[in-house]
Parts: sequence; structure tokens; C-alpha cells
Amino acid sequence: MKYQKRKKALILLADGTIFHGKSIGKEGTAFGEVCFNTGTTGYQEIFTDPSYYGQLMVTTNAHIGNYGTKAEEIESDTIKIAGLICKNFSFEYSRPAGDKTLEEFLNDHNLLAISDVDTRALVSHIRDHGAMNAVISTDVDNIEGLKKQLAEVPSMEGLELASQVSTKEPYYYGDENASYRIAALDIGIKKNILRNLAKRDAYIKVFPYNSKFEDLEAFKPHGYFLSNGPGDPEPLVEAQAVAKEIIKRDLPLFGICLGHQVIALANGISTYKMHNGHRGINHPVQNLVTTKGEITSQNHGFAINREETENHPDVEITHVHLNDHTVAGIKLKNKNCFSVQYHPEASPGPNDSTYLFDEFINNIKNN
Repeated sequence: MKYQKRKKALILLADGTIFHGKSIGKEGTAFGEVCFNTGTTGYQEIFTDPSYYGQLMVTTNAHIGNYGTKAEEIESDTIKIAGLICKNFSFEYSRPAGDKTLEEFLNDHNLLAISDVDTRALVSHIRDHGAMNAVISTDVDNIEGLKKQLAEVPSMEGLELASQVSTKEPYYYGDENASYRIAALDIGIKKNILRNLAKRDAYIKVFPYNSKFEDLEAFKPHGYFLSNGPGDPEPLVEAQAVAKEIIKRDLPLFGICLGHQVIALANGISTYKMHNGHRGINHPVQNLVTTKGEITSQNHGFAINREETENHPDVEITHVHLNDHTVAGIKLKNKNCFSVQYHPEASPGPNDSTYLFDEFINNIKNN
């Protein structure tokens, strides 16, 4: 009965293409950059990942919601995606450990979601034409009005979004009696990064995106961390200044995703917006140092320039994405700094790359 009563909905892409579906509960309109994630599990972590702020998420897995939600399985305190687009939505769930249906979870966070969409056709369109702005709406009879509103939505290229997801005030995570203190710059940090650091005997102080190096230094940390996050890295000049100062002083520094891009920019390596980015939990990466392959979780729409990285005298490429040969990891040759363009803290997985947290701690020990 519930399925039959749902309102019609649509997806309107910036190039004028329209896909049809049905609303899951909430009615209304939502704008954002449309992108897709190929993961078969982890939808709750995806929806709460700050790196997805401002994006309409298309899930390629045919069934979403079938294992419900669980309070602990979040990467931030609120849903960060702008809206959800899926094929088959499960209003019930069968996991004993679950505590809510996905519908209840979405309603709690007031998120617009639509299902019954031909997601295979939609994803194929995005793959061919690239990630672009879009609108999802239950206002299906107002296409011209939606087109006008959509035309006003800014492009993700050049868009600074870290300020929208970063903490407003510094906070602490972990045991204050831990062996190592780490200052983390929050440009969209995930909770599981903090869990992984704390698990390795670290006490973390998390700082707002626009903090100065002196703010972080006052914590007297043994190491510094630049987090993941949303948007274009280029406008983050304050974060780049922090990275430059840490590198200049040769202090232990580790960056993930947006943090990786900030470190590249701090070394004069440019970044660019990808055709449709990497978003999923089965991306193949080769560690060029060990020659081993890793299955990784990825979520980024920007990358660093490979040619500039190869030609940089002080930077070494340590990891490469095997699908398109983009740079997946770097380290500075004469400084205590490294970064990766993927998520070693991946939850629910894979866990091939958790060793990177151990490497960071070892860098701190040996500093």
C-alpha cells in the first residue's frame, strides 16, 4: 500500500536530460552535483560522509535499505548528501543488529530521496557525460521553473565547501593519556579516521578548517593530519598555508583525500576536476613501493596532476590507481610527509590500506 501511494518524482540534469521515479517519503526539491557510488554495502556511511556534502548520490546497488541503519555506523553527526537516488528502496530491514529502517533515518535528517529510477541508464549517462549539477523534485509539473533554478546552482569546480562541514570549535578525541598527540585539521573529517588514530594510542585535537599553524602547534602535537572533505581543494588557501608550514618544519604529516590534494597544492602541484571521479569500495590501487595491490574505498571528484607530480624534484609517487593511472599516493623525498587519494579508514571496508595509519605512527615515533 505504501509503495502505491508514493508521489511521482524526477531527476533533471543540467544538460536537460530527465529521469523519472517516485518519492520515498518527504516531498520537495533538492539540488546538487549528481554522482554515483558503486558500493554494495555502507550506504549509511556514504550518506553521512562529509566529503559528499552538496552531492546527489546515485547508488548503483539495486537494493538500498535492506539492512536498515545502526546508530554507530555514521561518519558524522548528520546526513551530508543533498539527496538520494536509487532503484529499489527497502522500507523494511532484516538485520538483527539494525535499530531503524532507512526510511526512518532519512526522515530524521529531513532528506529528500527518490527510488524506482532506472539507475543503470542514469549512471551510464553520467559516465559518458560526466558529473554535473542536477535537481531531484516531486514538483514534476514545473520543469521550466526547475531548469531556471538549476541554472543558478554553482559548479563544484571552484567551490569551497570545507567551511560548511568543519567543526566550529576545536574538540578532543581519544584518551588524553595516550602516547601520541595528533593535531587534525578538519576539512570534512570522518569519525572512522579518528577511531583508527585513537586505536593506535593517539589523542587527537580536531581544529576548524581555517585554523592557523600556530593554533595547531599550541597543542604540542607529535604529528599533524589533514582530513578528507568536500569541494574543490584550490580555494583552501588557509589549509595550504598550514601544510606549507608543517612541511617547512619537517614535522610528521599525513593527508587523506582532500588533505592529499591540499598537500599537493602546497608543493606547487595543481589539481583538476575529474570527468566523474572515483566513488566506491573496490578501486584497485598499486603500492609502487611494495608492488602490492590494494582494494580501496574511494570518494573524490578531484585529482592531482600526474605529469607535474612526476616532474617535481621533491615528490615521489607511491600509489597509482590501476583503472586510470591517476596518482593515488605521494610522499615528499626529504620531508616527513605522505598522503593518499583514498580512504584507509574505510568502513565497512575494505581494510587493505589500514597499514597507512601504522606508517604515520611510525613516522611520529622516528621523528
